[in-house]
Amino acid sequence: MNIGIPAESRAGETRVAGTPETVKKLTTQGHTVFVHSTAGERAHFPDTAYAQAGATLVGPAEAFAADLVLKVQTPTEAELQHMRRGAALVGMLNPFDVDQVARIHAAGISAFALESIPRTTRAQSMDVLSSQANIAGYKAVLLAASLYQRFLPMLMTAAGTVKAARVLILGAGVAGLQAIATAKRLGAVIEASDVRPAVKEQIESLGAKFLDVPCETDEEREAAQGVGGYARPMPASWIARQGALVHERAKLADIVITTALIPGRTAPTLLSEETVREMKPGSVIIDLAAGRGVSVGDRRGGNCPLTEADAVVLRHGVHIAGYTNLPAMVATDASSLYARNVFDFLKLIIDTDRNLKIDTSDDIVAATLLGHDASMLKTA
Repeated sequence: MNIGIPAESRAGETRVAGTPETVKKLTTQGHTVFVHSTAGERAHFPDTAYAQAGATLVGPAEAFAADLVLKVQTPTEAELQHMRRGAALVGMLNPFDVDQVARIHAAGISAFALESIPRTTRAQSMDVLSSQANIAGYKAVLLAASLYQRFLPMLMTAAGTVKAARVLILGAGVAGLQAIATAKRLGAVIEASDVRPAVKEQIESLGAKFLDVPCETDEEREAAQGVGGYARPMPASWIARQGALVHERAKLADIVITTALIPGRTAPTLLSEETVREMKPGSVIIDLAAGRGVSVGDRRGGNCPLTEADAVVLRHGVHIAGYTNLPAMVATDASSLYARNVFDFLKLIIDTDRNLKIDTSDDIVAATLLGHDASMLKTA
């Protein structure tokens, strides 16, 4: 099969869908791999490494003209025009964007949205959201440390003792748990909150204190179980109690990292403007839901309505960072993990004769194939 790996063209995207490691595995299996020249440069994978792995270096049109195209982000309209009808597309294709899905269907392409991979043991090696959220949680802490004008660990010096920074992490999915682990390594004192009581043990095992908001009704307890291990919208009664607790803890925090996302829905508001107003001067918020929160004028916030997508703003003496693609800031490892996820997924849609095989009786294939059920998406 001819497999194309184009360069990513969207602003700020530095990752690549195939690395020399995975390209070598594909060529060893007998596939012809066309890699867009310079596709891996921003992730520090030079053209020479791809050539040594057996790839053929081509221009963008040739990469998109392959039988199977591997992407990180969904193709632009111009890129779709280079793809031939009947080809297959694998990538993070934003299946909740109805207009984009319609364009892919109109192009006559079999498309697989990797965000829709279910959370099962069998699918773990293909779980792109987990691999990329893991990186986002790590990078969020490093960005917070760079914006925060004090140390994170406690330091005892001849000039006096510096207290450890207090970090509050809201949402303990993959990104939140990695943020806890990273902040702990840097010596911070950490508290964390999540709608799912089941993650308490994970939070505490990483060295953070779990902020518990007990469920008081059957409706609250049912919602707190989540779906397939992922968060669900909680009732207003629980949200109000959690909001009051978060408000009090955020006032004491030096750094707040928010990671709450609900698939296909507007990201919940966890930090109100009133809470930000009462936070310490010089404190930092890293909002991983930037651009996916409530609408504020002509923009969308995140878990905080003051967040601005892809910007760092100072509001009420608090730095609020709204980076929307943190994995792209760790492009080499992010690409390596993503490419391995993609390679393992390809085993499900390519048969032993190296032909495309779409078996909708396979739960992973059916979940990712656009036009099928894409309701089981995970949060970061």
